[in-house]
Order: sequence, then C-alpha cells, then structure tokens
Amino acid sequence: MKFESLSKEEFKEFADQHPQITFHQTEEWGNLKKKNGWVPYYVGLKKGKKVIAAALLLEKTLPFVKKKMIYSPRGFLIDYHDTEVLKEFTKGIKQFGKEHNAIFIKIDPYVEYQERDNNGKIVENGYENKEVVENLKKLGYRFFGFNIMQDTLQPRWMHVIEIHGRNEEEIQKEMESKTRQILRKNEKSAITTREIAKEELPLFKSIMEHTGDRRDFIDRPLSYYEAMWDNLYDSGILKILIAEIDFEKYYQNTQREKEEIEKNLKERIHKHDEEHLPMNEKKYETANQQDQDSIERLEKQLEKIKDYQKEYGKKKVLGTILFLIYGNEVLSLFGGTDDNLMQFQSAYTVHYAGIQYAIKNGYQRYNFYGITGNFNEKNPLYGLYLFKKSFGGHVVELVGEFDLVLSKFWYRTYHIAFWLYHKLKKLKK
Repeated sequence: MKFESLSKEEFKEFADQHPQITFHQTEEWGNLKKKNGWVPYYVGLKKGKKVIAAALLLEKTLPFVKKKMIYSPRGFLIDYHDTEVLKEFTKGIKQFGKEHNAIFIKIDPYVEYQERDNNGKIVENGYENKEVVENLKKLGYRFFGFNIMQDTLQPRWMHVIEIHGRNEEEIQKEMESKTRQILRKNEKSAITTREIAKEELPLFKSIMEHTGDRRDFIDRPLSYYEAMWDNLYDSGILKILIAEIDFEKYYQNTQREKEEIEKNLKERIHKHDEEHLPMNEKKYETANQQDQDSIERLEKQLEKIKDYQKEYGKKKVLGTILFLIYGNEVLSLFGGTDDNLMQFQSAYTVHYAGIQYAIKNGYQRYNFYGITGNFNEKNPLYGLYLFKKSFGGHVVELVGEFDLVLSKFWYRTYHIAFWLYHKLKKLKK
C-alpha cells in the first residue's frame, strides 16, 4: 500500500463511488474553500494501481502561532473498520502533515455512531459503529467526546428522512397530522416554491440577514453566497429555493371556498324548510352554525388578504432554504423566513419541496441537517428538533470530531492563545 497525491480525476472517480461521499469531499467544495484562504489537496492510499482510501485535505495557516492546520471535512473516505488500511492511511497523513508544517489534522467522519429513532432514542439491536471511535483512538487520534450541542465544526447530530424506494404518499404517512395540515393549508393559500437565479441572491441575502437579527447570529456577506454560487451551482450541488405567496390566487381560493360553503348552507336550509329531507334538528343547527362560523372566518380572511395586497402587491417572498445536493442526499444547509409573515409557516413548504426533489431524482435521503442531541424540552433549541421531527424520519448521531496531533507543544500553545484571544474579546465587549 502506498500513500500519495491523487489527481482531481482520480480522486473524483473514487470519491463518487464511496458510501460516505458528501459535497464536503468534492473538488467544487475545495475550490470554494480556497476563496476563504484554505489550500486544497487530494490524497489517497493505493494498493497497486487501485485507490482504496482517499481524502480532500484543506490546509490553513493558524493565527497566533503561524503554523498550519489540516482539515478533512467529513473525511476520510475510508473503511474505518479495516485497521490495516486505516493504520497505513494515518501513517501517510502524518507524514503529509509534518511536511506541510501542520500542528494537527482534524477529521469529523460521516459515519453514524449508533442507530437512533425519531425520538432520538437508541434503537434496540440497531446498527452501531462504536469500533470506529476505538480504532481512531488507538492510532492516536484525540477524540472530542460525545458532544450534544452544536459546538463542533460540522453538526454531530442531524435529522434525516430515508427516501430510497418510497413515494410521496409513503413519506406523508410518517408525518405528523399537523404537518400535513399545514402543507395543505399552504397549498390553499397559493404558497409555491421556485428556484432562484443568481441575480436574486440579494433577495436571499436580505432574508438571511433579517433571520440572523431575529435569531441572534451574524449572517455571511453577499460575496460569500456569490462565491458559493460560482463554485457549486453549475455542477448541480447548490440550489436555493424560495417560497412565495400569490395574494391574487390566495384571494380567489378563499372566495371559492366561501362560496362553496354558502352553497352547501343554502341547499341544507332549502331541503330542511321544504321538508324534502328529514333531518335531526340538533345536527342541522350544529352544521348550520359551523358553516356560518366558517363563512365569517373566511370573510375576515378576505379582508386580511386585501390588506396584504395593499402592502405587498400581487406576490411576496416568504422564506428560503439553501440546499446542497451530492452523492446520496439532498441536504438543507440553512434558510430563513420573512419576519413580518412568519404566520404562513412557509418553511414547511420549502422543506417539502426539497423532499419531493429527493424522491423525484432518486436520492437515498433528505437531510434536515443540524439539531442538538439534547432532547430535553427545556433545551432552547428543542423547537428546532420538534419542527424537523414532525416530518417523520429519524435522528442521526455521527461518531464525532478527532484531532491527529503532530506537535503536542504547538497544539497546546495554539489552544491557549486561541482561548486568551476569545477571553480578551469578551472582556472588550
């Protein structure tokens, strides 16, 4: 076995067939990270002429110590159970790191630790990969532990729906009734989705910025999204969907619903008064009252829609999601909602559009991406988990984050300097 640099073509040919492949381990992702100061390398382990393990490595100069770190996002693409191959790859990666003046090499493998259900509970007799953690630790990788919050570079906890071999009806059956109701209501409200063009990125940016203000996070600059588009869109990795409401159609749908109820009420009263049909008086009065209540509600709704039309015009964008699509899955990276129209709950519709895309195009799963592993109702991020859970699917717990330390002294020095920097930053605030 020989560890060596790979051409981009060699790497892609191997990576695209690997079960752990994601957009993180692609040339396109390497090119995007290059825009942010990382240097991409493609390496692999060969047995004869055949590649048996590979990785995209991203190298960056560290602040404070002026040395390097190397990160293999969601890598390596390797059988972590094969100790001989893992040992040889680690040996090669160590040498590579030393030649590049690196302090450590970070990995966060795209490997599930143990099977969990939709409630986050461990599945009895389910699959597990605990051996992977032990194999890496034995080879000297420093394990960051079983984090339950979002305090790693990439989420350790995710929520996914298995799509492969299933149709929309089967997927919908797993959803909570409330979720199906919201999707039907949004359809009646003339809320649809469409993919945006590059010139609409400022619109996407505006929604994300307002969402950041509401959720207390700092949004990325427009140039970041433009770089994502330039490096990922043409290859089909990136798609941005928006949900928008057509107030004219919403008004027409509501008017039609009101007229249908009025028609049914009139026919029921006519049949009762003319004694064409014997009726239970109590049920008759109850049905009439329900219809009258619905008519009153819909009249108020029509007035509200008129107000929306005056304020926003014919159409209005409600929310957006940026999807990254590669390998086996459609992944929802992040998204946002218009602060003033959150009552329409457009996120349900955009996510469902992503699920439909995954079904139509034969992907194995739809990935809602990050959640926390804290399933306590008091957890401030519990609502995010409940939203994703309502679509069905199950919780995914990955093995976690590891550092292969090449210089203990510089590794400690860097972390002390990094800690002091953030401490001073907080004091300054």
